[in-house]
Amino acid sequence: MRRLYFLILPTLLFVLWLVLNESVSTGQIALGLALALWFTWAASRLRPLRARPRRLWKVVPLILHVTLDIIKSNIAVARLILNPRPNVFSPGFIMIPLTMRDPHGLAMLACIVTYTPGTVWVDLTDDHSLKLHVLDLQNEDEWVKLVQERYERPLMEMFE
Repeated sequence: MRRLYFLILPTLLFVLWLVLNESVSTGQIALGLALALWFTWAASRLRPLRARPRRLWKVVPLILHVTLDIIKSNIAVARLILNPRPNVFSPGFIMIPLTMRDPHGLAMLACIVTYTPGTVWVDLTDDHSLKLHVLDLQNEDEWVKLVQERYERPLMEMFE
């Protein structure tokens, strides 16, 4: 996989360079190749810890769940904001215990939670509890179950 990475990234960077410059002159080709190879080398040095995802077929249902949750959350947040009544929603913080330890899985979980409107990843405590801010916190147990079963479990199956 590492060899494939060193073929795909420079090729994409090189093609992107040529497209953005709208030129295939000798100078642009030479500069594009040099920059693509250098950026690939530099990017590899920035990632000391390599991700080793497994069971990649689990990503398809996860993407579908996240997309559906983002759509539902957009609608719910729009209703809360557009509702003219005062005190319509009750924001709050919730602590969710996590069992996942892989930094790549935790980073994906942070992205998923933060991409969903109405929720923000606030902190990961020393005892691996996620502090989450929810715009409309009605049922804490429902949020704990959602994060642990719908997001954390598939990510753990992929990264741990």
